[in-house]
Amino acid sequence: MARCVVVTGAESGIGAACAAAFGARGDRVAVCYFRDEAGAQASVAAVRDAGGDGMAVQCDVGDEASVAAAFAAVEGVWGPASVLVNSAGINMAGVAVRDMTLAHWQRMLATDLTGAFLASRRFLNGRDPAVPGSIVHISSIHAYAVRAGGADYCAAKGGLTNLIETMAIEEAANGVRVNAIEPGMILTPMNARAQRDTAYRDSLTANIPMRRAGTAEEVAALARWLSSDEASYITGAKIAIDGGLSLMQALGA
Repeated sequence: MARCVVVTGAESGIGAACAAAFGARGDRVAVCYFRDEAGAQASVAAVRDAGGDGMAVQCDVGDEASVAAAFAAVEGVWGPASVLVNSAGINMAGVAVRDMTLAHWQRMLATDLTGAFLASRRFLNGRDPAVPGSIVHISSIHAYAVRAGGADYCAAKGGLTNLIETMAIEEAANGVRVNAIEPGMILTPMNARAQRDTAYRDSLTANIPMRRAGTAEEVAALARWLSSDEASYITGAKIAIDGGLSLMQALGA
């Protein structure tokens, strides 16, 4: 049965791959985007090419009114969503706390943490309680494996972990499962330098036990599985998909 799936940050990278993956299942996918409408339309085309139906919906996940309007637009065409993938996010910029502006800090939290809260809350309040629901958050191994220059990002993802676990408890009796995917190094536009610079990429993958970066499609396959009946007893989980990178934290000193 085709479901209504909302994917935030679906104009590129992991979000776009998730949209296509759900399209391959025959779902109706709302491709939520911030500014890149052309990218969103390309994602919609990929959803349709894969066998599903898609629509592009503009959404600033950090803005309450924008999130409400996006969900209302989707519901007006397809009815309530039963799957939400929170993929919208920005990457760490390598700025130390002593040099970080308040605006920089607030922008990160607004997108990577508050955005997940707002989208999840609207999803929960708009869904059909008779239909099982699934929320999948695209988090990061840096929710716990911190890096210098990533205080804003690591704090946002660490907060996301607690949000996920709390919602998993709150919504279990309501038929909603809430899980997190924690990617390591994935070759997406967010890692543009690693995509284009082979030597730089090799210097990073040397730290990964599997000696390679992951792909957006591998993350998307996990998101689709977590939202399937095969994962019907899984909630509150945080699944690393990183080629073993997070296991290397304490080595070398």
